[in-house]
Amino acid sequence: MKPLQVSAETAVKLAASLGVPLEHLMHMPQHILMQKIAELAKEEAANPSDKEGKSE
Repeated sequence: MKPLQVSAETAVKLAASLGVPLEHLMHMPQHILMQKIAELAKEEAANPSDKEGKSE
């Protein structure tokens, strides 16, 4: 299995969001990663965070 083809910045952000080590993220099967990203998106849509409003 080849590592994910994402930028370093994206990989670091995804690892932090998913709560997994970067090494695990880079070798995670793509279908599992996509499922976890979909779960994160659902959570964010259901619970809007304060991050969007505090950018000022």
